[in-house]
Amino acid sequence: MGRRDDLIAQYAEDLRNKCGMEPDMDLLTKVTIGCGPAIYNPDASTVASSQPHELETVKNNFMVKKLGLSDGPQLDEALAKVIETYGKSERNKYRAVVYYMLTKHFGKESAYS
Repeated sequence: MGRRDDLIAQYAEDLRNKCGMEPDMDLLTKVTIGCGPAIYNPDASTVASSQPHELETVKNNFMVKKLGLSDGPQLDEALAKVIETYGKSERNKYRAVVYYMLTKHFGKESAYS
């Protein structure tokens, strides 16, 4: 297994153990690939959920641009719900896991087909 496969396995483990959901491995793989080289950078691979500008970046660059959603309070609510599910005290919230949960939340799996 390559490094990316190891990371995907780690993300799946987080989804099972920290988020209480069984991952769709095909979608998780596509979301991880969609994150590009950011998954290999310790800082870029995680979402700093306590920093408002980081959450804005997730909202604008992922939810609006990638998923094609319209900006509004529903995006902030969904992001807050995902952060809550992952665990506010969880220090490492992996970007691919957050993106995966947002994709599932909005039913936007087609963005990765």
